[in-house]
Amino acid sequence: MWFNSFTFWVFLAVVGGIYLRLGHRLQNRFLLLASYFFYGCWDWRFLALILFTTTFDFLAARLIGRSEDPRLRKICVIASIVVGLGILGIFKYFGFFVTEFNRLLGAFDLSHWEPGLSIVLPVGISFYTFQSLSYTIDVYRGKTTPCRHFLDFALYISFFPQLVAGPIERSHHLLPQVEMPRPRLNEKRFKEGLYHILTGLFRKVVIADNMAWLATHVFSRPVDQLSALEVIIGVYAFALQIYGDFSGYSSIAIGVAKWLGFDLMENFRHPYFAASPREFWQRWHISLSTWLRDYLYIPLGGNRNGERRTYRNLLITMLLGGLWHGAAWTFVVWGALHGVWLTLHRMWVRKFPDDYNSGQTSIIFKSLCVFVTFHIVCLTWLFFRAESIDHALGLIQVLGGSWEITEFVATGISLILFFVGPWLIFEAWVERRGDSLAITHVAWGWRVVFYLYIIFMLIFFPAPAATEFIYFQF
Repeated sequence: MWFNSFTFWVFLAVVGGIYLRLGHRLQNRFLLLASYFFYGCWDWRFLALILFTTTFDFLAARLIGRSEDPRLRKICVIASIVVGLGILGIFKYFGFFVTEFNRLLGAFDLSHWEPGLSIVLPVGISFYTFQSLSYTIDVYRGKTTPCRHFLDFALYISFFPQLVAGPIERSHHLLPQVEMPRPRLNEKRFKEGLYHILTGLFRKVVIADNMAWLATHVFSRPVDQLSALEVIIGVYAFALQIYGDFSGYSSIAIGVAKWLGFDLMENFRHPYFAASPREFWQRWHISLSTWLRDYLYIPLGGNRNGERRTYRNLLITMLLGGLWHGAAWTFVVWGALHGVWLTLHRMWVRKFPDDYNSGQTSIIFKSLCVFVTFHIVCLTWLFFRAESIDHALGLIQVLGGSWEITEFVATGISLILFFVGPWLIFEAWVERRGDSLAITHVAWGWRVVFYLYIIFMLIFFPAPAATEFIYFQF
């Protein structure tokens, strides 16, 4: 049930129509049923898995909250982490480890091991696992009070707008909204929700899906049939596809939740206007980057124990962040590249703090930093999208070859300018205003023109074939 499908909006109309007529407790029960139905539409067999994770962490947190024995509390939180990551590891990484183990056996001329089963990856497992783990860890740290009602906690884990691809919500932010009565739908919430939904659909249907075939055309062709400019167009297209796809999903989730009385965290903040790797991760997939910071980087020591250990912690965090995205060496390399980049940037800022800070006030210097940051991000996306490391290295090698302007290059440039150009201008305006909801505060005439443009593009210029949300596989 994709957000950009007619089926979902029928589902939402039915759910919203009933939900808005119920009291708080019945709203929670009804939303829980709707959320499980929504998840069951993907694969009903995995409802038992999300129910098990919910039940285990609910009980673990209750024991942590009731016990004054430090040893028992520690055992409970470790059990939650081991079970959560263990389930994630089995479903997401079992096949990867079997493949690599067989490759090792082959190196010694030993027979391959056949496990005799094929494991299907449950949609959204990485997202709800991390959300559930953050709850038990926060209860252990004393930052969250254990939830008293199981059904409320179950709704916190399975809330359908953000269940499949985030944002990864924290218990101290979303759980109180579940437990307490929520504001009714009013003009302000409707207006903000409409903005998030329409712009999210635009990014997914108009930008991401139209960029998808450009990226696929490049990444699916033999390397020796590509020119340098074709590779660049393909990488640009994928950078725009993954941004439009993932930020579009997050925006729709925020808008739908807004109509239901919930406020979800902002997950993207114009990341391609970032002027450094650190700023990029403060703008891209914010719910994951802050999760990795609070539950991995800081527990490892953060920047508290000297520069060498800080660099080590950055590298470990980004390596594991890359592995979170998928069971493939390309994701590990992608995470490693970001870790090295963050480390080098930190070294540079420490060595030239005055030059860097004064330079940040210069428009020319800032524009240059944005340009360089965007292209380094694109280079790392090449590894993220490539089928293998050899494939990625082959594409990079092509960049040193012919820079012929082929028919595909001309077509690609035209499509990027047509589908993405106006949106980048809009985002630049929003970035300059410093308000993500700036369009909702302008005169109604401008809003009408803006929304009519979005609706026009959604109706007349969708991609020939819709594509699944990229992050559903994570």
